[in-house]
Amino acid sequence: MTDGSLPSGPCFRIAGRATAPEFFENLKRTDTDTASLIHRGNDVVTEFPAQLHLSFLMYDFPCSIEFQNAGTASYLTKAIVGTLRLSFYWKHGMTLRPAKGIVPKHFETRPVTPYAPELAEQLPRRFQWEFDFDLPSAGVPVTDSLVLVLRTPDGRIAARAAARM
Repeated sequence: MTDGSLPSGPCFRIAGRATAPEFFENLKRTDTDTASLIHRGNDVVTEFPAQLHLSFLMYDFPCSIEFQNAGTASYLTKAIVGTLRLSFYWKHGMTLRPAKGIVPKHFETRPVTPYAPELAEQLPRRFQWEFDFDLPSAGVPVTDSLVLVLRTPDGRIAARAAARM
């Protein structure tokens, strides 16, 4: 999970997870002074499975928790989200390498129902975006992190999230 923002625009949250059939079941991470080890029972797991499934949601999130700023909020729109560019990387130590062969599986935009439906006509329309990808991961060490970077059209980073075991 991470929070993001656009210059002079809305703020948002990205929340997601990576899954693979049976792979993550009963895994335990042990950190030592020299390394991190991933175990399943007595076996040491060193690599991810051949493929991971990545799914995440993106939705509006307040830029400020101050009540007086609540009326000045701007929100993500379909047009804004359509301009953002998503990149994936594998991170090992300080080195980032592009994740290759990613296949988009599903994308959906859903309207968010206001808490006060009777005021829906007076409120800005808000949405939630759902993304699903299949991600080749054969040979990737489980000690590497998957990094997601969301950029604006001019290349600025709007959000960055790293998932690690």
